[in-house]
Amino acid sequence: MNLKFQYNLENIDWQRVADILKSVNMGYYDASIHKKAFENSYSVVFVFDEDTLIGFGRTISDGAYQGAIYDVAVLDEYQGNSIGKKIINKLIDDIKNCNIILYSAVGREGFYEKLNFRKMKTGMAMFSKADIMKEKGFTE
Repeated sequence: MNLKFQYNLENIDWQRVADILKSVNMGYYDASIHKKAFENSYSVVFVFDEDTLIGFGRTISDGAYQGAIYDVAVLDEYQGNSIGKKIINKLIDDIKNCNIILYSAVGREGFYEKLNFRKMKTGMAMFSKADIMKEKGFTE
């Protein structure tokens, strides 16, 4: 592996972003939607093996005291190599001194717990596709 980290949107294949999210069983949309989401983010991280995109993540934040981490994904064949941890640590560093929230893919909560995230007792959500999110186990 020859990992390269990129912190901007230059030369990103947005269809590949959508394909990676789909492959790891996360929410995905048309490539143009992901492009817009990343463009409107506070910070971004993309990870390449040579020239092949293998993972990414992004934050949204007010830059003062609130932040959220979204769309952290690493191709299955690269998981277990601390790539996800490196993505999360960079994103945390980008919004240090902020409260940080995220929601995990079902079954991946343990990964975030190892990075000091804790389950919220008062977390609430209003999803645009509530029935699908309930079916996937995100809501009651």
